[in-house]
Amino acid sequence: MLKIGDFSQLAQVSVRALRIYDEMGLIKPIHVDKFSGYRYYEASQLPRLNRIIALKDLGFTLEQIAQALKENLSAEQLRGMLMMKQAELEQELKEGKLRLMRVAARLRQIEREGGVSPYEVTVKSVRPLIVISSKISLATLEEIVHVRCGMYESVYRWLEENHLTPLEPELALYDNKEYVETDINMEVGAIVEEKVWENRSRLKVQTGGVELRQLPAVEEMASVIHHGKLLEVGDAIGALFQWVGENGYEANGAYRELHLFGREITCTDEDNVTVEVQLPFRKP
Repeated sequence: MLKIGDFSQLAQVSVRALRIYDEMGLIKPIHVDKFSGYRYYEASQLPRLNRIIALKDLGFTLEQIAQALKENLSAEQLRGMLMMKQAELEQELKEGKLRLMRVAARLRQIEREGGVSPYEVTVKSVRPLIVISSKISLATLEEIVHVRCGMYESVYRWLEENHLTPLEPELALYDNKEYVETDINMEVGAIVEEKVWENRSRLKVQTGGVELRQLPAVEEMASVIHHGKLLEVGDAIGALFQWVGENGYEANGAYRELHLFGREITCTDEDNVTVEVQLPFRKP
């Protein structure tokens, strides 16, 4: 038998924690000296303690741990629980990273107040485009980074099935009347030659939620070029809407991202990309 201090050294758990686990019935000493009150443990209790610590580190409450131990979960069942909790924590980390990036973007806006915008807005007309695209309405902003690649993969898979070579650049469109953090309408796609539309009856039926369609011409399109992180392209979008407001215009349709760096699904450095952001506008 080991004194509680020695057992705490063996398990790398504080004596205070062991006493709490004892009080809650999670793991009790093998023997308590009736005269001194010293608690004694055995090395054979270490596997149970390891289960307690693993569950605690993954965010389970002591009450939940007690229930799990009461049910005498097998190692396989416990592994499944840990993997589920691990996936939850990884998702929380991703969402936390996105929140930090939005805060950083907001701070940059504050720092630039009264200064010169790093984006130079140009105005041009845009010809009609034939695109193969995939649309979705997303529940939250965080979902965007998780679903976009899968949507692009569906687009390129359909193009391969029809032996079509997309033109550059690929694009993404966001069609929302105002800034929203829920019910976000997103479309991603690839541009193809006009003859594809003319010969569309010969193509295979679209699968995987993709669609062949025409984007109309735009007579007045405001445009900026973003160099930097892909997830910070919102800075460029903000610059376009600021220009629209300062010049007495209003948005006139979905804004577009054109990936001048190539395909998003094969991009190896999302911290160093070039994206053109376009916004159709008009006089109110």
